[in-house]
Amino acid sequence: MQSHRLREMDQQQQRPLLQGDSTVGVGPAGIPSDSTQLWFIQDGCGLICAFITWFLVLYADFVVTFVMLLPAKSVWYAVVNGVLFNGLAVLALTSHLRTMLTDPGAVPKGNATKEYMDSLQLKPGEVIYKCPKCCSIKPERAHHCSICKRCIRKMDHHCPWVNNCVGEKNQRFFVLFTMYIAMISAHALALSGFQFITCVRVQWNECSDFSPPVTVMLMIFLCLEALLFLTFTAVMFGTQLHSICNDETEIERLKSERPTWERRTRWEGMRVVFGGKPSLVWINPFAGLRLRHLLSTRTRKSGPEFSV
Repeated sequence: MQSHRLREMDQQQQRPLLQGDSTVGVGPAGIPSDSTQLWFIQDGCGLICAFITWFLVLYADFVVTFVMLLPAKSVWYAVVNGVLFNGLAVLALTSHLRTMLTDPGAVPKGNATKEYMDSLQLKPGEVIYKCPKCCSIKPERAHHCSICKRCIRKMDHHCPWVNNCVGEKNQRFFVLFTMYIAMISAHALALSGFQFITCVRVQWNECSDFSPPVTVMLMIFLCLEALLFLTFTAVMFGTQLHSICNDETEIERLKSERPTWERRTRWEGMRVVFGGKPSLVWINPFAGLRLRHLLSTRTRKSGPEFSV
């Protein structure tokens, strides 16, 4: 009988030796994997932030469509910018949903059992580490999230705006979300600048179907929102790409953790996160979406999250 040890340590001291298993389905020793299940965190702050995100995107879409484009005299100007802005908004909101509803790479709860450890076929004297908060064997580079109440593989951070952790399995969607939000923010700023110039030229009488005071208020709030979102998401987008290229999560960078793993090259890291060779699939948040599978599954409540 092989001997092995199981230690419980604080998160800051853990140096797990077990490599994470990202396979889909049922894990060793009959432990189910959550990777194929719809993920939903029941966090009040996160839900409010997610609602605010959707509200602000829809508000921007309303102002751009009904205040700027529909009253425009040029049909082509209205059609081209309307299709472009609304298309980017759909991609942004889809990326947001997939980030929020995708399992970020949660380690199954309570898998630190004798049967499971025996199935790992550990070498004599080899030490593995157990998270004392969720009773899970911690894979390498996993960290415990106090909001999700789970250990997350390659956890980068917990983002309240998507009401979820950003980890191994949903980082791609989070990167797309920040990219598309930055793009529609820049587009909204450009349209607002052109609209202000147009309205000044025609004395604000023919540039909008709304009264001049209402038009000014709507556009000023849109400019402030777009400027804030552009700054935040552009910085976050650059930070995420930097982390992917360096094969280092934000938590690992902040803790100055010495890498115990072999770092991937930049392109290898990009291919791992976005999947395969460079293609349009990389920027398509609909890729891999299986609605029939999601609708045919049943819902169960488990801890702080809903799993479908």
